[in-house]
Amino acid sequence: MQNYLHHLSKRAPRLVVLAALALVFVFVFWIAAKVGFSRLLGRYASITGNLEIAGRAVSLSPSDPESHRIKAAVLYRLKQLPQAAAELELALSLRPRDDALWLQLATLRDQLEDASGALLAFNESVRLAPFYALPRWQRGNFLLRQGRFGEAFADLRNAADSNPEYIPTLIDLAWGISKGDLQLAEAYAQITTSQVRVAYAEFLARQGKGREAVEQFALAGAVSDQKRNDLMRHLISANAFKEAFHIWGKNKTAASGGVTAIYDGGFEGPLSFDEFGFGWRLFRGSPSVKLAADSSLRESGSKSLLVEFLGDSNPETPLLSQVILVKSSTRYRINFAARTQEIVTGGLPLAVVSDSAGSRNRLAESPALAQKSTDWQVMSFDFKTEPQTDAITLTVQRKNCTTSPCPIFGSIWLDSFSIEELL
Repeated sequence: MQNYLHHLSKRAPRLVVLAALALVFVFVFWIAAKVGFSRLLGRYASITGNLEIAGRAVSLSPSDPESHRIKAAVLYRLKQLPQAAAELELALSLRPRDDALWLQLATLRDQLEDASGALLAFNESVRLAPFYALPRWQRGNFLLRQGRFGEAFADLRNAADSNPEYIPTLIDLAWGISKGDLQLAEAYAQITTSQVRVAYAEFLARQGKGREAVEQFALAGAVSDQKRNDLMRHLISANAFKEAFHIWGKNKTAASGGVTAIYDGGFEGPLSFDEFGFGWRLFRGSPSVKLAADSSLRESGSKSLLVEFLGDSNPETPLLSQVILVKSSTRYRINFAARTQEIVTGGLPLAVVSDSAGSRNRLAESPALAQKSTDWQVMSFDFKTEPQTDAITLTVQRKNCTTSPCPIFGSIWLDSFSIEELL
């Protein structure tokens, strides 16, 4: 008996330690289970917007900042903004170095018209994440609404430097605050880098400031073809055709420098379905219409354009077109050569000239091409531009049909397009 008691006394400390470890394990497991279940309830509350469930999640794990954040989100969804702000403050007391939580609190206080509290929270978010764009961007917008323009644009510019996706909005804000004053807008946005200048040029083009857009684009230095094409699209959409031609001509050695002319009237250069400048625009209107360069038949040069019709196609869809710079209130003549082969249709092809801007009034059209097979025929037609016209669109299309559908079969060849001013 004494030996047993002696043996037990030796094991007692070890048993105490094991018992203590077991209790610690049970306690840790219990805490982890509570936190895990609290997070599970929080996710459910976040999805369903159930405030009671969000409250139970907080009760289970009151020291978990995430449960308070989720409850704040649910309260916000229920438009209980003061309570949501209080819950965010509790979350921040438990996780004070979370810049995202400070930013959420700043936005919420701003909505509650607590300007001083919002600014304090914005400042803390920026302090904790000095290299992140979003906190500065949000604080800049807040300061802008407070009328503190200098501080606001300092933040907005800093954010745009970190995240270029903000550049267009930065420019738009500068334009709005300056009420369209070019110099003031440039000062607010600090249009100095090539990237910002290109974005500013595109913005000016959309505002109808074609000349200013081209000036800014020139100051940007070397830019990609994609950016050049983007600006040209904006200028054409704003009917700034002369300025768009200036941008387009930078990449076209055969551009006419602004003099009225048809670019590549003989189809000697490569054809493209992606042209949106002042070259030939070929349209993929129908699989039943095929366009290709043809060197076997030509009226001049080494090539012509072959158009093959294989069945049904929409007569209202252009086959090809080109935008041409012209003078206002001036008479012109379009010349071209055409050849046809066994055209069968109720809507024959022809050439049409219309104003490129405004209501796009049709100014003139050529006679329809011959239906039977012919050798090359030179065709001409005259028109006069309107007082406000500075660009026309020359289109090859079909005449409208009296019935629908209106198929077409056969082939045409086009060549030697030119334009001349008439005295």
